[in-house]
Amino acid sequence: MSLTHRIGVAWRLVRPFTLSASVAPVLVGTGMAIPVHPFRGDLFVCFLLASLLIQAATNMLNEYFDYKRGLDSEAMVGIAGTIVRDGVEPRTVLRSAWLSMAVAIALGVYICAETSWWIALVGLACMAVAYLYSGGPKPLSSTPFGELAAAVSMGPVIVLLAYFIQTRHLDAPVVWVSVPVGLFIGAILLGNNIRDMELDRAGGRRTVPIVLGRARATALFAAVFCVAYAMLVTLVACAAITPFALAVLLTAPTAWYVAKRFFEHKEPSKLHPAVKGTATLLFRVSAILFVAQVLPVWIHTV
Repeated sequence: MSLTHRIGVAWRLVRPFTLSASVAPVLVGTGMAIPVHPFRGDLFVCFLLASLLIQAATNMLNEYFDYKRGLDSEAMVGIAGTIVRDGVEPRTVLRSAWLSMAVAIALGVYICAETSWWIALVGLACMAVAYLYSGGPKPLSSTPFGELAAAVSMGPVIVLLAYFIQTRHLDAPVVWVSVPVGLFIGAILLGNNIRDMELDRAGGRRTVPIVLGRARATALFAAVFCVAYAMLVTLVACAAITPFALAVLLTAPTAWYVAKRFFEHKEPSKLHPAVKGTATLLFRVSAILFVAQVLPVWIHTV
């Protein structure tokens, strides 16, 4: 296997399109903190890297445990496929996951030493969710609670941690802003499970789309977008975030395209671009929120 091929396999293993779910909440939490407290670049970089590593480890654990349970096949859409397609040893994938977790813990130790050791408890809880999502006797990904667990642990929790790391306290506005971020993250998982619902059903899973049915799950998917955008507009109206945040409405056409695709198609190959589109939408919304909060500070200092 050439070096180029090895790099490609490693890149697919971390499932790069999903990494927006780890970058987005860090951006939003930090963006909310910058106007109220001096910015610590070292803490931002360390927390961002730790968040990326935990997300990558979660993807690797999902790859490993789904293979072990016989849920992955070479023909599946949306998986990294490094084991079933590229012949990577399962134990190599598992070791890579633990190595990513270990580096994230090392970064977390530095963050705690600079801020508060209470962060360690929250961080370990997030890591436990990352493992239990795919591992353990009853993985969260096989239940109707997978989307909720991901939405909470990767949305509000990470947003609030990013804010607390910078400011050492929490405020009501950042709590409210964290909710739409969690909704968009939950939408990625919901869309993923709508795409895979027939294979998940055959594998004995009971995800939200399987419990609700395709039509209701798709309606829920669209409703999540509507609630997230409505909350952001309301937060601007309440002066919880700056008026610049209304620029998130520029991403509404992407949300429309993604939701429309779920209503029009059932084939996994045609739904996968919509799942990736949801991840892209999350990143765009979060980047806009970051800029919207930082821009007034920059304008004031110029």
